[in-house]
Amino acid sequence: MDGKREGRRHTPLTLGGAAEAVGVRRAGVALVNVVRCAEGPRYGFIPGAGSGRARERGCCAVGGGRVMIGADAQITDLAVNDHACLTFGEPEELFDLTAAFVRDGLSGGLKVVWLSDAGPHRAVPELTRRGIAVESALAAGQMSASACEGRLLSGQVFSAGHAMGWLSGQIAACQQEGFPGLRVAVDMSWALRPVAGVEQLPDFEEGVTAALAGTTVSVLCQYDRERFDPVTLATVGAFHNRSVAAETYYADAMLRICRQYAPPGIRLAGEIDHKNAEPLALALAEAIRLDGDITVNMTHLAFIDASCARMILDAARGAAASRAVVLRCHPGIAARFVLLGVADIPGVSLVSAHDR
Repeated sequence: MDGKREGRRHTPLTLGGAAEAVGVRRAGVALVNVVRCAEGPRYGFIPGAGSGRARERGCCAVGGGRVMIGADAQITDLAVNDHACLTFGEPEELFDLTAAFVRDGLSGGLKVVWLSDAGPHRAVPELTRRGIAVESALAAGQMSASACEGRLLSGQVFSAGHAMGWLSGQIAACQQEGFPGLRVAVDMSWALRPVAGVEQLPDFEEGVTAALAGTTVSVLCQYDRERFDPVTLATVGAFHNRSVAAETYYADAMLRICRQYAPPGIRLAGEIDHKNAEPLALALAEAIRLDGDITVNMTHLAFIDASCARMILDAARGAAASRAVVLRCHPGIAARFVLLGVADIPGVSLVSAHDR
């Protein structure tokens, strides 16, 4: 690492013929090759019909780097019949954005389904600690959290037709149960495993877009941008009408500052000092402009200097006059705030990461 840092900003329910949308592969052409080579990206790419559409939709891959798919929406902006592509870089980011997607769906009276490799045993606690009333929603049948096996996958085999049949069934069940709409979040990490039929993934994504037209159903497909190669991300991204990522105020090898969505606030990870004062000030200012309580999540922060800690306390002091402010960090970072007098600021709570 050379030490150089670079900042950057980053209707009624109907089935609509969903099952018919993706039943046939395009002339037998595989868009994604699942054979992993000794070097290079995880997936190879064989040009086909879908690749042309990807280029027409404006997605491009930058050789040797991450795919450049600009996020055009915040997770809180998603509406009915959106087919959104969420890219994330770490589990904390995935759980945060998913929690906001779930929270907004439940508060709107919608049914919510989340498929992930984490399964219910991890998904439920992660959502709960972010303030989502998961247990009551599960008990009422308003939400389900499940693994992909038995739904998108059948015995580690993926079929676009089978997956679309599952989605069509969820749409029909939602309508029968009287919910005004449906939100489905799908962690696509299963496609990184040696799963037979993964070359049908673009067919599935195209079919989802067709199925959502004229419905009150939205689907959030979640891709790990650090593990999927750029060409695959560009290809599948072309079949979504919205792209979503966490609002990022600064990111380099040493530090990441981004917006947090559930609970609302900002998140810092890595090491921060006076050289990062400008993006930190911007992040705090935007958090204060939002309504409601604020959380400054520093659980993955390894170092903070006194100047940045004072900036956070000054912002918290001003915001706490009308709402609660929570500073969440591990004990080593908490000690810095204790020395600076956080206990004397009304409305500001210092919470150890171990108090989860």
